[in-house]
Amino acid sequence: CYCFCRPQRYTHEFLEKSDSFTLSFFEEEYRSVLDFCGSNSGRDTDKIAETGISPASGESNSVYFNEARLVYTCRKIYFQDIIPDHFLDPSINKHYPDKDYHRMYIGEIISCIKKD
Repeated sequence: CYCFCRPQRYTHEFLEKSDSFTLSFFEEEYRSVLDFCGSNSGRDTDKIAETGISPASGESNSVYFNEARLVYTCRKIYFQDIIPDHFLDPSINKHYPDKDYHRMYIGEIISCIKKD
């Protein structure tokens, strides 16, 4: 699995400290929850209290959410910072006015939880 995260994100701190990460996939009914979580920092906001989603601890103590329909737990096997000189489409630069390029993480899937 691939995961991309900007360095100023609170999530980045967790990705750097841990040997694993989870990717959680939700049904469309959780769109407003995902929008809220994507536009508010966990440094400043208790996202769990605000949204009502419930965290759980999976394999390797990585956090996921019970409401997710699909969860991959991944062991980090590689990371690399995005190199802007490698953009083949120069218009991508407009998404990085602060030069805060994503870090890419590659993970080996070590477990999967799927709800029916």
